[in-house]
Amino acid sequence: MDNTVVVSDDAGQFRVARHALCWVHAERHLQKLMPASPKQAKAVELVRKTIWCFYRGLKLWKQSPSPGAEALFRRQFNRIFGQRTGYKDLDALLARLARCKGELLRVLERPEIPLHTNASENDLRACVIKRKVSGGTTSADGRVARDVMLGLSKTCRKLRLSFFDYLGDRLGLQGISRGSHRSPAS
Repeated sequence: MDNTVVVSDDAGQFRVARHALCWVHAERHLQKLMPASPKQAKAVELVRKTIWCFYRGLKLWKQSPSPGAEALFRRQFNRIFGQRTGYKDLDALLARLARCKGELLRVLERPEIPLHTNASENDLRACVIKRKVSGGTTSADGRVARDVMLGLSKTCRKLRLSFFDYLGDRLGLQGISRGSHRSPAS
């Protein structure tokens, strides 16, 4: 795992190998602030716009990394997250994110990694929705079976394979199409 980079929302269980932080999750902390005045609200909005502008720059750089730009990104990061707005909660959050500089800028070392966790969260979304709708399973075996089937379904979809054809193949039911009412002997 020496060369592995794990991008996460900063949950402790994902702090393995080389760690990078998801920019979308980092910025969500700004959305949770509760400004008490129009001046504080304006400060939050300005910081958010600045961060997303910086993010777009990183995203463009990732497509065609140019040597030497890393130092410019690090200086811009310092300016954005080192600023003091006078809004105590915002300033504390900026200082907290500044301490995560290495993990937020990991992409400068490894341009192939994503800047966010949206793809991996999308992979888990079906499991979470199923669990919320059904209220969970009644046994550990049921949970494993549900997770395996949802994982297989998601993998088939990504590979543009029919989930039902895949299951039929694995169960030795080749030649039986969905919707067919013929028995295997006919």
